[in-house]
Amino acid sequence: MQPFDAQSKPLDDGGSGGNGGGESHGSQGAGSGIPPGGAGDGPEEHTGHEGDGHLLAALLDGMEAGLCAFDRHGVITHWNSEAVRILGWTTQDAIGRAGFAGWAARSADAREVEERLLATMDGPGRQVHEFALVTKDGRRVLVRTQSAAVQGPDGRPSGVYCAFSEVHAQIDLERSIALSEVLFTDAAWGVVLIDADLRPAVVNAHAARLLRTGRDALLGRPLGDLLTQGVEELENALQHVLSEGAPPATADLWVTLRGDASGTRRCWRSGFVRLGSPLGEEPVPLGVGWLFLDITRQKALEKDGAQVRFRYQQLHRADRAAAECESALEAATLQLDFALAGFADHALLDIADDAGRLIRIAETPVGEPGPAAAVEENSIPVGYDIAHPVLQAVERIGTVRASFGPTTGDAALTAEETASRARIDEWAGARRWPAGTVHGLATVLRSRGRTVGALTFLRGSGRRLFDRADAAYAEDVAARVAMALDLAGLTGDR
Repeated sequence: MQPFDAQSKPLDDGGSGGNGGGESHGSQGAGSGIPPGGAGDGPEEHTGHEGDGHLLAALLDGMEAGLCAFDRHGVITHWNSEAVRILGWTTQDAIGRAGFAGWAARSADAREVEERLLATMDGPGRQVHEFALVTKDGRRVLVRTQSAAVQGPDGRPSGVYCAFSEVHAQIDLERSIALSEVLFTDAAWGVVLIDADLRPAVVNAHAARLLRTGRDALLGRPLGDLLTQGVEELENALQHVLSEGAPPATADLWVTLRGDASGTRRCWRSGFVRLGSPLGEEPVPLGVGWLFLDITRQKALEKDGAQVRFRYQQLHRADRAAAECESALEAATLQLDFALAGFADHALLDIADDAGRLIRIAETPVGEPGPAAAVEENSIPVGYDIAHPVLQAVERIGTVRASFGPTTGDAALTAEETASRARIDEWAGARRWPAGTVHGLATVLRSRGRTVGALTFLRGSGRRLFDRADAAYAEDVAARVAMALDLAGLTGDR
């Protein structure tokens, strides 16, 4: 191998430096297809050979790893610019020296380093070593090297080349690769790499399970093929990350999977990172890394907890306000006003007479929201049919729920999804409830072991069914209303 200065000297044609300059030029001309003869033949051959050498020199200098080469006697023949950056020793400092002793390695280490590198000529393939080298300013740097033998024209080893980089840089790369492998195998978060066209490019196993499809089936598909609700919010977030960068905090996205017959909404806590190429001079986004976790259950528990706190704060406020009322009926209607907030659209209050018939004594206005008001001088029993939910609640001494259409599921019921407005009004009218009522909850009023009356809460279209938690809350309100009416002696007086 001939010495090669990566900044100024071209490589010979064989790359090992075994041939002389004239032989190399002649071989290049013979194999290039340039016509012989004429005064221009020699210069053309020489120019082509120098161009190849400069190209190879540029490639060596552009490597992202330090490169040095030794001939079979241990003399350094090549030293690229990355080696200069890592160790500080220039090409002029390095080329022509025999090994690293006295300059790039401590005397105690230099012999071992040289022996291990030159032993590569007698071994198969590449070998990996770690050495402690010394920079020009006296610092020690731990480098990881890959070395291999260089074959001469006769097929025998003529030297060794050694590519090296700082160990911490190599470890950072290996950690990054290891992290990527873990994220796409055993991660507890769903991870999806989205390309610049907002289509999945790589999907891990957890994300495929959350999306209820196979990993390969997701690739290249529009997000609208995967989600029905929430796709616009997700695409807006991805476009923002591509243009502006990752947001400072995670976002909770509510989505519905396409093909999910139940229409269940799921909450995915999502984080986004913009992916850019480290090889470009300017950061051009390659896509977005989307990491998400299903927190639907956690959100439901938080919502239920907040709902319970609000409702019992309302009960506490209602008790304090009712204590200042002058009449029992005013206290009872005040309890209804506090209970309606966020719970129902209408409330109906019936009291039982001596014969056990139910008489309407208070109700909320129909058509627009307002406080519950007493019904003036009413003594006519409400004409409930025998199977009415209110009568069932009185008979069972409990709570009865009724809904128009399906009676299961969490989704809000709308008129468009079930039937015409006329059919809903007909259903509500048959139960003597206001037009537009879709869900009803009736509970009995009990005090001192006697049935005082019945209380009914109603919800219109667009609101969800009454559930068990709603029934428990209604029973708490009913207990307070029954106590107010009974203690005032209103039962049997109307």
